[in-house]
Amino acid sequence: MEDFRTIRRQTLHITAPLETEDYMMQASPDVSPAKWHLAHTTWFFEQFILKNHAENYEEFSKDSNALYNSYYETQGKIFPKSQRGLISRPTVAETFAYRDYVEQQVEAFLQTTPLTEEIADLMEVGLQHEQQHQELLITDTKYNFSINPTNPAIIPDHLSETTAAPREWLTFEEGLTEIGTNNIHFSFDNERPVHKYWIHPFSIATVPVTNREYMNFIEDGGYKEAGYWLSEGWSIVKQEQWEAPLYWEKHEGEWYAYSLQGLKKVNPEEPVTHISYYEADAFSRWAGFRLPTEQEWEHAFSGYSTEGHFVEAETYHPAPVDKPEHVYGNVWEWTRSPYAPYPNNRPLEGALGEYNAKFMSNQMVLRGGSCATPQSHIRSTYRNFFPPEKRWQFSGIRLAKDE
Repeated sequence: MEDFRTIRRQTLHITAPLETEDYMMQASPDVSPAKWHLAHTTWFFEQFILKNHAENYEEFSKDSNALYNSYYETQGKIFPKSQRGLISRPTVAETFAYRDYVEQQVEAFLQTTPLTEEIADLMEVGLQHEQQHQELLITDTKYNFSINPTNPAIIPDHLSETTAAPREWLTFEEGLTEIGTNNIHFSFDNERPVHKYWIHPFSIATVPVTNREYMNFIEDGGYKEAGYWLSEGWSIVKQEQWEAPLYWEKHEGEWYAYSLQGLKKVNPEEPVTHISYYEADAFSRWAGFRLPTEQEWEHAFSGYSTEGHFVEAETYHPAPVDKPEHVYGNVWEWTRSPYAPYPNNRPLEGALGEYNAKFMSNQMVLRGGSCATPQSHIRSTYRNFFPPEKRWQFSGIRLAKDE
């Protein structure tokens, strides 16, 4: 109950700076309106907890499933993601009323119903799911605001004078390691089970790549030399005319980038972010290194504390990494591993089996969390995944090399 209340309040805290008009924005099929995120996370609890387990539950609206089902084919017809910004009714006020109603019903259910293992597991998935959407609320809202030529700032400015720590290397010998988890506390099905993996000798950087390093890549013609790029990535560079990370623009010889704090000069000390897998891979080749595999990443950092720069800092922007032990947070780090099931992996049964497994194609794995991730949500085994061309997440680079 306490976790439910805390996490639900945090979602509203993230959306607090928004005006009514802001809740409807959808600037790309990749992102969703803030109003939809508020409703969909509520629908999740209604659909999987209340409608399946609460006796005599009366729906707030008979239209919720038709409007807010994201991709669960087993739960009914799905409204097209690209058209979510066209749903003006229910209104924003009605969406908040829907949210309040379901929260009251869930709390009443938890107070009067024996907490079985099934219900406890569903509640935990629902809370972890809401935390994922808290991050999406930030990244989607940032993209939605970014198309506004006035570069609106919706949160206070947070300047960092910290200097990034120099890059050093952690070296590991070859040997057998264990990857994944057996769900001692909580994990998604794509993190399971624990399995053996043979690690070849490698080194991995102690800190992520900075804006300064990436500027050097740009100035050295990184976006103009096909030899650094995978074929598909090079085609996208030419097609989309990429010349820098997403949100970067040049004014009088200086790089600026849009954030939810407005248009600001790029801080060379911050980790570079909002780059695709293709850009991360190209930079690595230019620098003479490579991206780590997800197994190397987990092997290297599984023993580290999950301290770092997370959403709780409320800057919604990366900060310079001055302590190499702060591996987690700041930017999701691309690995060169395709998103695929682990050996002997079993998706969840029923509708939640659609949560992760059906996306295991044409996507790459990222590790570590970002400045938009709740700290309580991240762990060393967490596998994020996105198509290799996507840039609107806080995605960055950590280098690796063979030994």
